[in-house]
Amino acid sequence: MINRRIHDILLERLDESPAVALLGPRQVGKTTLAQEIGESGPSLYLDLESDADRSRLREPELYLGNHEDKLVILDEVHRVPDLFQNLRGLIDKGRKKGRRTGRFLLLGSASLDLMRQSGESLAGRISYLEMRPLDPLEIDPGDLNELWVRGGFPDSYLAKSNQMSLRWRRDFIRSYLERDIPQLGPRIAAETLRRFWVMLAHHQSGLLNAADFARSLGVDGKTVASYLDLMVDLLLVRRLEPWHNNTGKRLVKSPRVYVRDSGIVHALLGIDSLEALLGHPVAGASWEGFVIESLIAAAPEAALANFYRTSAGAEIDLLLTLPTGKRWAIEIKRSLTPKLERGFYNACDDIHPDRKLVIYPGSESYPHSEGIEIASLPEVAGQLAAIR
Repeated sequence: MINRRIHDILLERLDESPAVALLGPRQVGKTTLAQEIGESGPSLYLDLESDADRSRLREPELYLGNHEDKLVILDEVHRVPDLFQNLRGLIDKGRKKGRRTGRFLLLGSASLDLMRQSGESLAGRISYLEMRPLDPLEIDPGDLNELWVRGGFPDSYLAKSNQMSLRWRRDFIRSYLERDIPQLGPRIAAETLRRFWVMLAHHQSGLLNAADFARSLGVDGKTVASYLDLMVDLLLVRRLEPWHNNTGKRLVKSPRVYVRDSGIVHALLGIDSLEALLGHPVAGASWEGFVIESLIAAAPEAALANFYRTSAGAEIDLLLTLPTGKRWAIEIKRSLTPKLERGFYNACDDIHPDRKLVIYPGSESYPHSEGIEIASLPEVAGQLAAIR
Protein backbone atom coordinates (compact mmCIF):
# COMPACT_ATOMS: atom_id res chain seq x y z
CA MET A 1 0.00 0.00 0.00
CA ILE A 2 1.69 3.18 -1.27
CA ASN A 3 1.26 6.59 0.30
CA ARG A 4 0.20 8.47 -2.84
CA ARG A 5 0.81 11.93 -1.40
CA ILE A 6 4.42 11.08 -0.54
CA HIS A 7 4.76 9.42 -3.96
CA ASP A 8 3.80 12.65 -5.71
CA ILE A 9 5.93 14.86 -3.48
CA LEU A 10 8.93 12.58 -4.02
CA LEU A 11 8.57 12.85 -7.80
CA GLU A 12 8.51 16.64 -7.47
CA ARG A 13 11.66 16.60 -5.35
CA LEU A 14 13.50 14.39 -7.83
CA ASP A 15 12.63 16.91 -10.55
CA GLU A 16 14.12 19.71 -8.45
CA SER A 17 17.21 18.24 -6.77
CA PRO A 18 20.11 15.95 -7.77
CA ALA A 19 19.68 13.91 -4.58
CA VAL A 20 16.69 13.23 -2.35
CA ALA A 21 16.89 11.52 1.05
CA LEU A 22 13.71 9.64 1.93
CA LEU A 23 13.67 9.17 5.71
CA GLY A 24 11.41 6.93 7.75
CA PRO A 25 11.41 4.04 10.22
CA ARG A 26 11.92 0.51 8.99
CA GLN A 27 8.97 -1.26 7.37
CA VAL A 28 7.15 1.99 6.64
CA GLY A 29 7.29 1.33 2.88
CA LYS A 30 10.30 3.37 1.71
CA THR A 31 11.74 0.56 -0.41
CA THR A 32 8.39 -0.29 -2.01
CA LEU A 33 7.82 3.36 -2.90
CA ALA A 34 11.36 3.83 -4.23
CA GLN A 35 11.16 0.72 -6.38
CA GLU A 36 7.82 1.81 -7.82
CA ILE A 37 9.34 5.16 -8.76
CA GLY A 38 12.35 3.34 -10.19
CA GLU A 39 10.09 1.34 -12.49
CA SER A 40 8.98 4.52 -14.24
CA GLY A 41 12.38 4.93 -15.90
CA PRO A 42 15.99 3.67 -15.98
CA SER A 43 17.11 2.94 -12.42
CA LEU A 44 19.58 0.98 -10.30
CA TYR A 45 18.68 -0.33 -6.82
CA LEU A 46 21.38 -1.18 -4.26
CA ASP A 47 20.68 -2.42 -0.73
CA LEU A 48 23.65 -1.36 1.38
CA GLU A 49 22.81 -3.92 4.05
CA SER A 50 23.72 -6.55 1.45
CA ASP A 51 27.38 -7.59 1.33
CA ALA A 52 27.06 -8.17 -2.41
CA ASP A 53 25.73 -4.69 -3.10
CA ARG A 54 28.28 -3.04 -0.81
CA SER A 55 31.06 -4.83 -2.64
CA ARG A 56 29.97 -3.19 -5.89
CA LEU A 57 30.77 0.16 -4.31
CA ARG A 58 34.40 -0.52 -3.42
CA GLU A 59 35.18 1.94 -6.22
CA PRO A 60 31.97 3.97 -6.07
CA GLU A 61 32.84 6.66 -8.59
CA LEU A 62 33.89 4.07 -11.14
CA TYR A 63 30.87 1.83 -10.59
CA LEU A 64 28.22 4.54 -10.34
CA GLY A 65 29.83 6.50 -13.16
CA ASN A 66 28.79 3.66 -15.45
CA HIS A 67 25.15 4.27 -14.46
CA GLU A 68 25.01 8.04 -14.82
CA ASP A 69 21.91 7.79 -17.03
CA LYS A 70 19.90 6.07 -14.26
CA LEU A 71 18.22 7.02 -11.03
CA VAL A 72 20.41 5.31 -8.43
CA ILE A 73 18.47 4.13 -5.37
CA LEU A 74 20.68 3.50 -2.33
CA ASP A 75 18.81 1.75 0.50
CA GLU A 76 20.04 2.10 4.12
CA VAL A 77 22.67 4.51 2.85
CA HIS A 78 23.77 5.56 6.33
CA ARG A 79 25.49 2.15 6.60
CA VAL A 80 28.23 3.48 4.27
CA PRO A 81 28.93 7.03 5.52
CA ASP A 82 32.10 7.40 3.45
CA LEU A 83 29.98 7.22 0.30
CA PHE A 84 28.58 10.75 0.59
CA GLN A 85 31.79 12.45 -0.50
CA ASN A 86 31.82 10.28 -3.63
CA LEU A 87 28.21 11.18 -4.37
CA ARG A 88 29.14 14.84 -4.23
CA GLY A 89 31.77 14.33 -6.91
CA LEU A 90 29.38 12.37 -9.10
CA ILE A 91 26.67 15.02 -8.77
CA ASP A 92 29.09 17.81 -9.69
CA LYS A 93 30.35 15.86 -12.71
CA GLY A 94 26.78 15.22 -13.77
CA ARG A 95 25.96 18.92 -13.55
CA LYS A 96 28.76 19.70 -15.99
CA LYS A 97 27.14 17.24 -18.40
CA GLY A 98 23.70 18.78 -17.94
CA ARG A 99 22.26 16.25 -15.43
CA ARG A 100 21.10 18.57 -12.64
CA THR A 101 18.25 16.62 -11.01
CA GLY A 102 17.04 13.11 -10.24
CA ARG A 103 20.47 11.48 -9.82
CA PHE A 104 20.24 9.73 -6.43
CA LEU A 105 17.45 8.57 -4.15
CA LEU A 106 18.82 7.78 -0.68
CA LEU A 107 16.78 5.75 1.81
CA GLY A 108 17.51 5.75 5.54
CA SER A 109 15.92 4.87 8.86
CA ALA A 110 18.11 7.01 11.16
CA SER A 111 17.26 10.62 10.42
CA LEU A 112 19.81 12.69 12.35
CA ASP A 113 22.66 10.36 11.47
CA LEU A 114 21.87 10.44 7.78
CA MET A 115 21.22 14.18 7.73
CA ARG A 116 24.52 14.89 9.47
CA GLN A 117 26.49 12.61 7.16
CA SER A 118 24.87 13.88 3.98
CA GLY A 119 24.72 17.52 5.07
CA GLU A 120 28.48 17.69 5.50
CA SER A 121 29.10 16.54 1.92
CA LEU A 122 25.94 17.28 -0.06
CA ALA A 123 24.98 20.75 1.15
CA GLY A 124 22.98 22.47 -1.57
CA ARG A 125 22.64 19.20 -3.48
CA ILE A 126 20.14 17.23 -1.41
CA SER A 127 16.50 17.51 -0.34
CA TYR A 128 15.01 15.69 2.66
CA LEU A 129 11.57 14.10 2.81
CA GLU A 130 10.10 12.09 5.68
CA MET A 131 7.86 9.11 4.96
CA ARG A 132 5.51 8.36 7.83
CA PRO A 133 3.18 5.41 8.43
CA LEU A 134 -0.27 5.50 6.82
CA ASP A 135 -2.51 8.32 8.00
CA PRO A 136 -6.28 8.98 7.82
CA LEU A 137 -6.06 10.53 4.34
CA GLU A 138 -4.76 7.22 2.94
CA ILE A 139 -7.64 5.05 4.13
CA ASP A 140 -11.44 4.84 4.03
CA PRO A 141 -12.86 7.14 6.77
CA GLY A 142 -14.88 4.20 8.08
CA ASP A 143 -11.63 2.39 8.94
CA LEU A 144 -10.30 5.15 11.21
CA ASN A 145 -10.61 3.10 14.41
CA GLU A 146 -8.77 0.19 12.81
CA LEU A 147 -5.95 2.52 11.82
CA TRP A 148 -5.85 3.87 15.38
CA VAL A 149 -5.74 0.39 16.93
CA ARG A 150 -3.26 -1.20 14.49
CA GLY A 151 -1.18 1.83 13.61
CA GLY A 152 -0.03 2.92 10.18
CA PHE A 153 2.74 0.48 9.30
CA PRO A 154 1.33 -1.14 6.14
CA ASP A 155 1.92 -4.78 7.16
CA SER A 156 0.27 -4.16 10.52
CA TYR A 157 -2.68 -2.22 9.16
CA LEU A 158 -3.36 -4.68 6.32
CA ALA A 159 -3.00 -7.85 8.42
CA LYS A 160 -5.84 -10.38 8.12
CA SER A 161 -6.67 -10.24 11.83
CA ASN A 162 -5.94 -8.24 14.97
CA GLN A 163 -3.86 -11.14 16.27
CA MET A 164 -1.68 -11.20 13.14
CA SER A 165 -1.33 -7.43 13.29
CA LEU A 166 -0.25 -7.53 16.93
CA ARG A 167 2.23 -10.34 16.20
CA TRP A 168 3.77 -8.28 13.38
CA ARG A 169 4.18 -5.27 15.68
CA ARG A 170 5.76 -7.35 18.43
CA ASP A 171 8.22 -8.78 15.90
CA PHE A 172 8.92 -5.25 14.68
CA ILE A 173 9.75 -4.11 18.23
CA ARG A 174 11.95 -7.13 18.84
CA SER A 175 13.79 -6.61 15.55
CA TYR A 176 14.60 -3.01 16.44
CA LEU A 177 15.81 -3.96 19.91
CA GLU A 178 17.89 -7.00 18.96
CA ARG A 179 19.14 -6.16 15.47
CA ASP A 180 18.66 -2.62 14.19
CA ILE A 181 19.70 -0.54 17.19
CA PRO A 182 22.88 -2.59 17.90
CA GLN A 183 23.85 -2.14 14.22
CA LEU A 184 23.64 1.63 14.66
CA GLY A 185 26.33 1.55 17.31
CA PRO A 186 24.80 2.21 20.75
CA ARG A 187 25.62 -0.50 23.27
CA ILE A 188 22.34 -0.61 25.15
CA ALA A 189 20.95 -3.81 26.64
CA ALA A 190 17.86 -4.79 24.65
CA GLU A 191 15.84 -5.42 27.82
CA THR A 192 16.73 -1.98 29.23
CA LEU A 193 15.66 -0.24 26.04
CA ARG A 194 12.47 -2.33 25.93
CA ARG A 195 11.61 -1.20 29.45
CA PHE A 196 12.23 2.40 28.43
CA TRP A 197 10.02 2.02 25.34
CA VAL A 198 7.21 0.47 27.44
CA MET A 199 7.54 3.28 29.98
CA LEU A 200 7.17 5.82 27.18
CA ALA A 201 4.00 4.06 26.03
CA HIS A 202 2.54 4.19 29.56
CA HIS A 203 3.58 7.86 29.70
CA GLN A 204 2.06 8.68 26.28
CA SER A 205 1.41 12.45 25.88
CA GLY A 206 2.95 13.20 29.28
CA LEU A 207 5.51 15.87 30.08
CA LEU A 208 9.04 14.52 30.04
CA ASN A 209 10.48 13.97 33.52
CA ALA A 210 13.89 12.43 32.93
CA ALA A 211 14.50 12.01 36.66
CA ASP A 212 11.47 9.72 37.03
CA PHE A 213 12.59 7.56 34.10
CA ALA A 214 16.13 7.48 35.46
CA ARG A 215 15.00 6.22 38.88
CA SER A 216 12.85 3.50 37.34
CA LEU A 217 15.64 2.32 35.04
CA GLY A 218 18.47 2.65 37.56
CA VAL A 219 20.46 5.06 35.37
CA ASP A 220 21.21 8.78 35.43
CA GLY A 221 19.36 11.58 33.67
CA LYS A 222 21.96 11.95 30.92
CA THR A 223 21.56 8.29 30.03
CA VAL A 224 17.79 8.70 29.78
CA ALA A 225 18.34 11.71 27.51
CA SER A 226 20.59 9.61 25.26
CA TYR A 227 17.96 6.85 25.07
CA LEU A 228 15.32 9.39 24.11
CA ASP A 229 17.59 11.03 21.53
CA LEU A 230 18.09 7.61 19.94
CA MET A 231 14.35 6.87 19.73
CA VAL A 232 13.68 10.32 18.28
CA ASP A 233 16.49 9.84 15.75
CA LEU A 234 14.95 6.53 14.67
CA LEU A 235 11.65 8.37 14.05
CA LEU A 236 9.89 6.16 16.60
CA VAL A 237 9.26 8.82 19.25
CA ARG A 238 8.21 12.46 18.98
CA ARG A 239 9.42 15.14 21.35
CA LEU A 240 6.77 17.88 21.07
CA GLU A 241 8.29 21.12 22.26
CA PRO A 242 6.34 23.78 24.17
CA TRP A 243 5.54 27.06 22.43
CA HIS A 244 7.21 30.09 23.95
CA ASN A 245 6.27 33.72 23.58
CA ASN A 246 6.63 37.03 25.36
CA THR A 247 3.14 37.18 26.91
CA GLY A 248 4.66 37.27 30.38
CA LYS A 249 2.99 34.00 31.35
CA ARG A 250 4.87 31.33 33.26
CA LEU A 251 5.12 28.61 30.64
CA VAL A 252 5.88 24.92 31.00
CA LYS A 253 9.35 24.27 29.56
CA SER A 254 9.46 20.46 29.41
CA PRO A 255 8.54 18.77 26.12
CA ARG A 256 5.76 16.26 25.76
CA VAL A 257 6.74 12.81 24.57
CA TYR A 258 4.79 10.50 22.26
CA VAL A 259 5.49 7.08 20.79
CA ARG A 260 4.68 8.12 17.25
CA ASP A 261 2.75 5.12 15.94
CA SER A 262 -0.39 4.26 17.90
CA GLY A 263 -0.14 0.59 16.95
CA ILE A 264 3.31 0.37 18.52
CA VAL A 265 1.92 1.99 21.70
CA HIS A 266 -0.74 -0.70 21.88
CA ALA A 267 1.69 -3.54 21.16
CA LEU A 268 4.01 -2.37 23.92
CA LEU A 269 1.06 -2.39 26.33
CA GLY A 270 -0.45 -5.68 25.12
CA ILE A 271 -3.62 -4.10 23.68
CA ASP A 272 -4.99 -6.20 20.82
CA SER A 273 -8.42 -4.76 19.92
CA LEU A 274 -10.59 -1.65 19.97
CA GLU A 275 -12.61 -3.06 22.86
CA ALA A 276 -9.46 -3.63 24.91
CA LEU A 277 -8.15 -0.19 24.02
CA LEU A 278 -11.33 1.67 25.00
CA GLY A 279 -11.18 0.01 28.42
CA HIS A 280 -7.51 0.85 28.98
CA PRO A 281 -6.28 3.96 30.86
CA VAL A 282 -4.06 4.91 27.89
CA ALA A 283 -7.02 5.31 25.48
CA GLY A 284 -7.28 9.11 25.75
CA ALA A 285 -3.53 9.69 25.51
CA SER A 286 -3.25 7.21 22.63
CA TRP A 287 -6.00 9.01 20.70
CA GLU A 288 -4.27 12.34 21.36
CA GLY A 289 -0.97 11.04 19.98
CA PHE A 290 -2.74 9.49 16.98
CA VAL A 291 -4.45 12.79 16.13
CA ILE A 292 -1.26 14.81 16.58
CA GLU A 293 0.77 12.53 14.29
CA SER A 294 -2.01 12.53 11.68
CA LEU A 295 -2.27 16.32 11.61
CA ILE A 296 1.49 16.87 11.50
CA ALA A 297 1.69 14.40 8.61
CA ALA A 298 -1.02 16.30 6.72
CA ALA A 299 0.30 19.80 7.43
CA PRO A 300 2.65 21.63 5.05
CA GLU A 301 6.25 20.58 5.56
CA ALA A 302 7.30 23.99 6.87
CA ALA A 303 4.56 24.08 9.53
CA LEU A 304 5.71 24.19 13.15
CA ALA A 305 4.08 21.96 15.78
CA ASN A 306 4.08 22.76 19.49
CA PHE A 307 1.86 22.58 22.53
CA TYR A 308 1.02 25.41 24.91
CA ARG A 309 0.73 25.17 28.67
CA THR A 310 1.11 27.64 31.51
CA SER A 311 1.68 26.97 35.18
CA ALA A 312 -1.84 28.35 35.80
CA GLY A 313 -3.41 25.59 33.69
CA ALA A 314 -4.02 27.28 30.32
CA GLU A 315 -3.39 24.58 27.73
CA ILE A 316 -3.58 23.77 24.00
CA ASP A 317 -2.84 20.18 22.95
CA LEU A 318 -1.46 21.12 19.52
CA LEU A 319 -0.55 24.55 18.20
CA LEU A 320 0.21 24.51 14.47
CA THR A 321 1.97 27.53 13.00
CA LEU A 322 1.50 27.38 9.24
CA PRO A 323 3.98 28.75 6.67
CA THR A 324 1.60 31.70 6.19
CA GLY A 325 2.08 32.63 9.85
CA LYS A 326 -1.47 31.69 10.81
CA ARG A 327 -1.92 29.60 13.94
CA TRP A 328 -4.41 26.82 14.57
CA ALA A 329 -5.13 25.94 18.20
CA ILE A 330 -6.29 22.34 18.45
CA GLU A 331 -7.86 20.58 21.42
CA ILE A 332 -8.20 16.79 21.22
CA LYS A 333 -11.09 14.90 22.80
CA ARG A 334 -12.03 11.24 22.64
CA SER A 335 -15.70 11.86 23.60
CA LEU A 336 -18.52 12.13 21.05
CA THR A 337 -19.85 15.00 23.19
CA PRO A 338 -16.65 16.96 23.84
CA LYS A 339 -16.60 19.35 26.78
CA LEU A 340 -13.97 22.06 26.89
CA GLU A 341 -12.10 23.05 30.03
CA ARG A 342 -11.52 26.68 30.94
CA GLY A 343 -7.81 26.15 30.28
CA PHE A 344 -8.35 25.97 26.51
CA TYR A 345 -10.31 29.24 26.48
CA ASN A 346 -7.63 30.91 28.60
CA ALA A 347 -4.86 29.67 26.34
CA CYS A 348 -6.67 30.99 23.26
CA ASP A 349 -7.04 34.34 25.01
CA ASP A 350 -3.24 34.35 25.50
CA ILE A 351 -2.35 33.42 21.92
CA HIS A 352 -5.25 34.68 19.77
CA PRO A 353 -5.05 31.85 17.21
CA ASP A 354 -6.58 32.26 13.76
CA ARG A 355 -8.59 29.04 14.18
CA LYS A 356 -9.79 27.21 17.27
CA LEU A 357 -10.59 23.55 16.67
CA VAL A 358 -11.68 20.55 18.71
CA ILE A 359 -10.92 17.18 17.10
CA TYR A 360 -13.27 14.42 18.22
CA PRO A 361 -14.04 10.87 16.97
CA GLY A 362 -17.34 11.80 15.31
CA SER A 363 -17.90 12.45 11.60
CA GLU A 364 -20.04 15.59 11.74
CA SER A 365 -18.52 19.06 12.03
CA TYR A 366 -20.36 21.92 13.73
CA PRO A 367 -19.71 25.29 15.39
CA HIS A 368 -19.24 25.63 19.14
CA SER A 369 -19.09 28.72 21.33
CA GLU A 370 -16.62 31.61 20.97
CA GLY A 371 -15.60 30.75 17.42
CA ILE A 372 -14.56 27.19 18.22
CA GLU A 373 -15.17 24.49 15.61
CA ILE A 374 -15.88 20.85 16.46
CA ALA A 375 -14.48 18.74 13.61
CA SER A 376 -13.50 15.23 12.59
CA LEU A 377 -9.88 14.20 12.17
CA PRO A 378 -10.15 13.34 8.43
CA GLU A 379 -11.76 16.71 7.66
CA VAL A 380 -9.09 18.80 9.39
CA ALA A 381 -6.29 16.62 7.98
CA GLY A 382 -7.74 17.19 4.50
CA GLN A 383 -7.83 20.94 5.06
CA LEU A 384 -4.18 20.95 6.11
CA ALA A 385 -3.13 18.79 3.15
CA ALA A 386 -4.80 21.27 0.77
CA ILE A 387 -2.66 24.18 1.99
CA ARG A 388 0.12 25.09 -0.41
